[in-house]
Amino acid sequence: MQDLTRRNLLRRSALGTVGLALGGVSAVVGLGYLLVAVPGLVVPPARPRIYALARRIADLNRARVRRFLGSDEEVTDYSGAQALRYIGARSVIGMFGVGVFVLFGLGVVGVSIMAWQVLTGQEIGGGGTAEEGDPSEALIFFMVGALLLFIVVWGLVGVAELEKAMVKHFLGPSEEELLRRRVSELSVSRAGVVEAVNEERRRIERDLHDGVQQRLVALGMLLGRARRAVEPAQVDTLLRHAHEEAQQSLRDLREVTWRVYPIALDKGGLPPALEAVAERSSVPVRLDCDLPSRPDLATETVAYFVVSEAVTNAIKHGAPSAIEIAVYRDGSWLSVQVRDDGRGGAAATGTGLSGLARRVAAADGHFGVESPPGGPTVVSARLPCG
Repeated sequence: MQDLTRRNLLRRSALGTVGLALGGVSAVVGLGYLLVAVPGLVVPPARPRIYALARRIADLNRARVRRFLGSDEEVTDYSGAQALRYIGARSVIGMFGVGVFVLFGLGVVGVSIMAWQVLTGQEIGGGGTAEEGDPSEALIFFMVGALLLFIVVWGLVGVAELEKAMVKHFLGPSEEELLRRRVSELSVSRAGVVEAVNEERRRIERDLHDGVQQRLVALGMLLGRARRAVEPAQVDTLLRHAHEEAQQSLRDLREVTWRVYPIALDKGGLPPALEAVAERSSVPVRLDCDLPSRPDLATETVAYFVVSEAVTNAIKHGAPSAIEIAVYRDGSWLSVQVRDDGRGGAAATGTGLSGLARRVAAADGHFGVESPPGGPTVVSARLPCG
């Protein structure tokens, strides 16, 4: 794992260095383009071509930042005037990057000269042999080299962060665009919540009709037969069956109420509610719930239903031999993961899981399902709980 992390860090550093080097070249090109294009804006027929080329240059720079510097800025539309402003601003930052690379090159040349002097027995800095030199000079040169390296590294890091910030500022979505997108997301979430509520109501109705109601009908029939029976043994048998049916009806009714809303959430929070889910499961369940502080009730409720529905779906469709539940805080997020070793093939568009996806989306969370054929199936959700 450490080797993978080290290789990943080296890869990102190499990509970032290449990206900044290309940025330095594009800064020189962009600066030259501005010197030619800006005066041409006074000619109205030339403006469309100037703006089109500016957008092309801005697109190339945005692709460079995303590819080499790891920016996740979303693609948005922008005007040619915005592209020109971006080129002008980033040309300045790009020239800073060029300066850092020049500084790095001077450092490499200086270190090479000092290394050659050491190998040939000369005094560092020239002027004599190593025996005649002062050892403190080597220490001074070393400290200057280390300081130069420090400035170069953090200079490159600073230029990279400025590059990403400028793409976001000049080419990213405006406040109005972000507001429109948020309104659209809320409209979709509201529709999803309404559909999820209606789907939940239909499920409860099916559970009551096909489960509890049928058992109560059977209970009434058993009691009716017991009233009409003449033989005491037959009466005892019918009453025993009626008692068993009544107990099963209570269990079914309790199951329905737990799926509507678990009262354990109000009493003890999420851990005891999930322990009840594990206890009621017909498949061995391993629960790992690490919550140093209790989330808000709305988040707990969504997390509970994600676990409960995922466990129910796994038992009903996946035929697993074991289920693992992990719930933990990840900064300002509550992460929920349900993993089973069943047959796999679960689809996020299925009836139960799609309802969970809408419920999680309504809470501004993220929902995911990984279920390759043959398993394992992993249902995960991340819920904001800051």
